[in-house]
Amino acid sequence: MTSQDLLTERYGAPAPWRRRSLLAAVAVVAAVSLAWLAWTTLVHANPSVRSDIVGFDVVDDHTTTAVVDVRVGADATDVQCLVRAYAADKVVVGERVFTPTGDGRTEVSVRTERLATAVENVGCTADGQSRPR
Repeated sequence: MTSQDLLTERYGAPAPWRRRSLLAAVAVVAAVSLAWLAWTTLVHANPSVRSDIVGFDVVDDHTTTAVVDVRVGADATDVQCLVRAYAADKVVVGERVFTPTGDGRTEVSVRTERLATAVENVGCTADGQSRPR
């Protein structure tokens, strides 16, 4: 007698429908998960607005200019972008929220507390797009 036979004799054999129902439940959960993943990927793959920093220039101790390339979709409304200026010790010394003038490059002047050494484009948001891009 094998160990499997001993276990079956002692505890009984599992019902044959349990394995099929477990496989069906796993298939349903996997299908729902894949559908959600596909939907999420499609929705977030094409944001209404996106932006990249082209460059920046430190004008003086209290002014920095940044050139930001903003791409605005046709359905985007209430678009706002944010740039931050950092000092050498990585402290934020200035930031500016601006509305882009249209699709393309926008030059933004950022007032700083002291000399900035870096400028970061945090990103742009629009109605329905709360995460900056």
